[in-house]
Amino acid sequence: MTDRLIRLMRIITIVQANPGILARELAERCETSERTIYRDMEALSAMHIPIANMGHGKGYIFISNFALYPLNWTEEEAEAFTKLGEIMETIKPLLPPAFESAYEKVMASSQKKKMDQTSFAQEMKNIIRLGSTLDRENQPYLLRLIVLASLTQQTIEAEYSSPQNEDVSLVQVDPYCLVPQDRRFYMLGFCHKQSAMRTFRISRFRNMRILPYTFQKNTSEMEMFFKGTWSVTKGNQNIRFVVRFSANSVYRVKEEELFIKPLLKDLPDGSLLFEVTVNHDREFLDWLTSYGAEAEILEPLRYRKRMQEMLRTWGAFYFDKKAGNQE
Repeated sequence: MTDRLIRLMRIITIVQANPGILARELAERCETSERTIYRDMEALSAMHIPIANMGHGKGYIFISNFALYPLNWTEEEAEAFTKLGEIMETIKPLLPPAFESAYEKVMASSQKKKMDQTSFAQEMKNIIRLGSTLDRENQPYLLRLIVLASLTQQTIEAEYSSPQNEDVSLVQVDPYCLVPQDRRFYMLGFCHKQSAMRTFRISRFRNMRILPYTFQKNTSEMEMFFKGTWSVTKGNQNIRFVVRFSANSVYRVKEEELFIKPLLKDLPDGSLLFEVTVNHDREFLDWLTSYGAEAEILEPLRYRKRMQEMLRTWGAFYFDKKAGNQE
């Protein structure tokens, strides 16, 4: 009984690592007869293991998302695998006896991991709703590729159009993470061309593919990028903002999910004093203007004056300059 159980587990591992394997091949690997393999397949079916025979000459495969993590390596198998160079049928007879089973376990584990990651990436694409730019077709598969490449830690290559102009360049990037902003996604990654961390807007990518090169994420570089960065644009300044939010907006401000932790002080009149230091001003000011009259810049003085200028410009569009009345 123990021998049969071991053989059944081995059959599951072999089929997982070799989709389409034939009964006679399974018999050879398990050192038994084809008739025994057929009986074992009936037993696995009775245990609701979803292995299917695809027909004459097509062999056995798993159906649905079933997969089994292989058993841990034995010392003999690990030693055999260290001697592995290129897998060539002509040298198989020269390899140690444990090589074949060790290779099957590695392949089965790889297939399981790949299937899990692909399935997760596909579900991410289906769950997250992306918008589309007005002059370009939406390409939701980009999100799936980026998630998959980030999970497997593989470099991506794609055409990328610059936000300043329509120039398109070929980039290779190690994708670290996705950063949402409004109704769009940015990707933070290590750009090979610039040899630095950089953010990319996903909708500007074209013709993306995953390269067979792996990378190791440098978490310290990612933390340094977000230090002082309000959202996705990293600058080289050091700007300290002090803002007073009205009592009506305090609850909303305290619910904001921010990359930078501000200093907050509740004031006696129910308003909130908000202090933060950022390395770039544009994204912070864009966020601040969404509060309208509920937010007042106290410092720096130059940004308070800039806000005054902006309001005067806006007023010129909505009010009659002569009468001072709304049109």
